[in-house]
Amino acid sequence: QVQLVESGGGLVQPGGSLRLSCAASGSIFSINAMGWYRQAPGKERELVAAIFSGGSTNYADSVKGRFTISRDNANNTVYLQMNCLKPEDTAVYYCNADGISGSRYRFGVWGQGTQVTVSS
Repeated sequence: QVQLVESGGGLVQPGGSLRLSCAASGSIFSINAMGWYRQAPGKERELVAAIFSGGSTNYADSVKGRFTISRDNANNTVYLQMNCLKPEDTAVYYCNADGISGSRYRFGVWGQGTQVTVSS
């Protein structure tokens, strides 16, 4: 069974920075994609950024130029560097991973979520 553990959320002032981390553990053969989603109160969960096994990335328009997603393939870990944070970035951030387990079954898993609050 594959699990994701997130860390790095917290309270930051507008214009500040935070770095989120998400580590995958368990029986993993390969991971195709890892990504970050967020859900603000009263809103649907939305994609923030994703990174694929070949290194290509995808970002929501609202975070382009401010957020950077990166990946440590050796440790099955994904990071989200968030700069120039705005109050509208406030949300619970969820990590997601899609891949193949050690038993050669496809998996898709979510982390427990980490709160990011941008406020003065």
